[in-house]
Amino acid sequence: MQEPTFLILTALAAQPLHGYGIVQSVITLSEGEVKLRPGTLYGALDRLAEQGLIEVEREEAVEGRLRRYYRLTDDGAAALSTEVQRLRRRATAAETQLKDRAVPGFGRPAPGAA
Repeated sequence: MQEPTFLILTALAAQPLHGYGIVQSVITLSEGEVKLRPGTLYGALDRLAEQGLIEVEREEAVEGRLRRYYRLTDDGAAALSTEVQRLRRRATAAETQLKDRAVPGFGRPAPGAA
């Protein structure tokens, strides 16, 4: 799963959001590292809806513009959970490998550390 997809699904895990809300949530979740452009976001939302991972919960008119709220489906929650487990396994494998190196915070202390 691509990181933007993972972050979009994560943003929708807690509550339905409209496009701008998803963009802001992704910025927060990624600590500012991922900023979705509208074309990327709406292309991803269309694709995720086609895959049955998200759906439009409701639409409302705000200042003459249609605002769509998207929500995670049960299939989307299952896909996100599977990806979380996969990433956790990868992170555990990386931590295991790092324990044998002198990396601060992992395993043996760095040379010169007291």
